[in-house]
Amino acid sequence: MRYGLKVIEKMDLTELNSYRIKSICKKAYFPDSEKELIALLKDNSSKPLNIIGNGNNIILSKEYYETPFIILNKCFDKIVFENGLLIAEAGATLLKLSEIALHYGLTGLEEFYDIPSSVGGAIVMNAGNKDKEIKDVITKIRFLDLNTLEVSEITSEQANFSYRNSFFQEENNHIILKAWFKLSPGDPSEIQHKMLQGKKLRWAKQPREYPNSGSVFKRPEGRFVGPMLDELNLKGLSIGGAQVSTKHSGFIVNKGCATGQDILSLISEIQRRVKMHFGIELVVEQRIIS
Repeated sequence: MRYGLKVIEKMDLTELNSYRIKSICKKAYFPDSEKELIALLKDNSSKPLNIIGNGNNIILSKEYYETPFIILNKCFDKIVFENGLLIAEAGATLLKLSEIALHYGLTGLEEFYDIPSSVGGAIVMNAGNKDKEIKDVITKIRFLDLNTLEVSEITSEQANFSYRNSFFQEENNHIILKAWFKLSPGDPSEIQHKMLQGKKLRWAKQPREYPNSGSVFKRPEGRFVGPMLDELNLKGLSIGGAQVSTKHSGFIVNKGCATGQDILSLISEIQRRVKMHFGIELVVEQRIIS
């Protein structure tokens, strides 16, 4: 154990990815502070590393990884309330962040209560819904440049947020360290009601009963993915243990023992059929760990 750092050999990643894909990595590191993370990266500057957060919105394409993983899950997740702002490290979950906002009677994060994501992952993909995106509540982001190992901070405006996109997707050699959230005072009972209502609506529409990583594809301009797939009768289409959800065709679920390759093959087949019928190239919203 170096730097006081938690290290696990032959780490089973099954419970650390929301598809519950069975996968193992040769070594996993769990840094608990910015100092530990930077020291770890400096010590491995010439070696490839896979870095994941809460394991949502990713597809593990291999059953075994020689490449070590840095995992920001149940670590690097401190949240503090200072000068009217919530400051959250990248490994904190949106669930925890929104619950702390409720504790302080702060409104602005209700829409994110039931979105399964870490703060870092939510910023990378500008998570949200039709009413609000993460960019709407962030004032500042602190990040690490993997090329120089220098720490920098940018404003929300400088992060080039757009629909399910940000500076951090375009420049994927940057790791988010923490973010500052500006919220407003609100009535705790109203905040909680809105949180629970949002959760109820998601569970009614989304296949939460099976492991999945949320919406698979970005929404094409002027179209919605689900209705296109429904028109092609793709609900229930399966390859191996991966299936287009029968509840919401914009989701792929693990019906049992799905591999990363099952999911990727199903994605390719969906893209092929949509391209052939509609002339639209669907873009995958999820990150493929190769």
